[in-house]
Amino acid sequence: MAKIAIINPAFEVSYWGLEHAQALMGFKANMPVASLPLLAALTPDEHQVVLIDENVEPIDFDVLEQFDIVALTGMSVQRFRMEEILTELKARDVFVVVGGPWVTVEEEYFCDLVDVTFVGEAETTWPQFLSEWANGNHASRYEQAEKTDMSTVPTPRHDLLKNKSYMLGSLQFSRGCPFQCEFCDIIVTFGRRPRIKQASQIINELNSLRKQGVEIGFIVDDNLIGNKKGIKPVLAEVARWQEQHGYPMVFSTEASLDLCEDDELMELMARCNIQSVFIGIESPDEESLKETKKYQNVRDKGGTLVEKVRQIQDFGLEVWCGLIVGFDNDTPSIFARQAEFIKQARIPHAMIGLLHAIPKTPLHDRLRREGRLDTSDEHQFGTNVIPLQMSREELLSGYLATMQQVYQPDVYFDRLDSLFLDDHFQFRIFQTEFFRKHRWLRIKHFSFFMVGFVVMYWRLMRGVPDASLRRIYRQRIWGAMKARMATPSIFFFYTIKCAMHYHHYKMTTDMINDPTQFVSSYGKAMRTQPAHTAPPPPKQPSFSLPTVSAP
Repeated sequence: MAKIAIINPAFEVSYWGLEHAQALMGFKANMPVASLPLLAALTPDEHQVVLIDENVEPIDFDVLEQFDIVALTGMSVQRFRMEEILTELKARDVFVVVGGPWVTVEEEYFCDLVDVTFVGEAETTWPQFLSEWANGNHASRYEQAEKTDMSTVPTPRHDLLKNKSYMLGSLQFSRGCPFQCEFCDIIVTFGRRPRIKQASQIINELNSLRKQGVEIGFIVDDNLIGNKKGIKPVLAEVARWQEQHGYPMVFSTEASLDLCEDDELMELMARCNIQSVFIGIESPDEESLKETKKYQNVRDKGGTLVEKVRQIQDFGLEVWCGLIVGFDNDTPSIFARQAEFIKQARIPHAMIGLLHAIPKTPLHDRLRREGRLDTSDEHQFGTNVIPLQMSREELLSGYLATMQQVYQPDVYFDRLDSLFLDDHFQFRIFQTEFFRKHRWLRIKHFSFFMVGFVVMYWRLMRGVPDASLRRIYRQRIWGAMKARMATPSIFFFYTIKCAMHYHHYKMTTDMINDPTQFVSSYGKAMRTQPAHTAPPPPKQPSFSLPTVSAP
């Protein structure tokens, strides 16, 4: 029997992390990475497994010395912290294995600091390694010959996580994306053929999460609708589960913009209580979209980008989006165009990032051939891409100015009010036939929203240190209440939006006020993803670059 610790290193402050809003909501971290409980489920029962997420608890290296195997996973934005942890473990002669998104694209990065490296998915290689380790004949590198058959994936061990520390739970329906975006590493890691779990597997996972008291979940699929035909019967089963149990869970997810073309699919998502969807818009410039092979965003069907977003919003699904600056077709005019698009599309939460070339992607290969890659590990201008039609200084300063403008309180709340107040946005789930027929369910949710509103308002007024921001939040909240008095559920959502604004605003303000720190720490990052004590994490805030690789 082996004693195994599986570790997710700390993230830096990021768009997705909502670190500055966590205390307002009473949590320590956004959500657990899905790999930790899944790896635990893949571990044979004879072994003892402990999950450690540094985002909710410190790492005790003295305790780790007692483990037979310490496994470390991590994304590119975590690689510097990963190196610190590995260096400490190496000094203590701990047996260490490493896997995850970062070593999948840069498997030689940690060199002699690790004993075993896992590349790509690990549903077959992790149990294989444990068997070979027990027999004393394990390899130093593992990579699956074939993509994982998703029908074989077990229910993750959510019971081993500190679930009460997270704002959201995480779960997965599928892997892979059919598109070919040049900058994206999803198709490199998971392939272009979407693979979907069986409905029974997902229902088991929902029951597991519910047993742990998880009420809000993020479906971490990089494109939930990559196989529209295949996902529809699965969503229908999830909708039935929600109805049978009185809608105990709320979800968010990621999807491609062609969601707007399929009312049946949007209705199924709404019936599953998926209330918001993150979409990779990337750019309002059609030539930039064609350049990066984001062809799904330039199809004539559905109208303009703004019109497509509004179709999804009008249906009753809130849209978050990812945007990128730094494409070859981008000139300095792109920054104003991005800000105008966000305004016209009425998207409160826009993750804007600098284009970054991830190893093994087509973009990385092309820019390397063209001699336009910054090969240093910490990039002075926040990205390893050398832009074509502006200087690196112009790209960075334009990006910072855009972030500052987009999250100014009046600009942010004008977008929010345009959607929620002027256009009377309402989540589709509350308009479905099931909700209309079940008065007790409407009463249950009304009670939850009113209690939640009171609690969140109290937390905002006590937790936000800036008096001027508190005053703005009060004014905006009371204005929303007057405008939507007949829809009290909006009160609760509006206070949540205030807390999220505080995170985006503070993160952006810190970047603007300390650009030296921004350049240093942002240069560490490649990719952020909306789903872990010696040496200690930095005491001062640092940032991870919110570049986008969404469908």
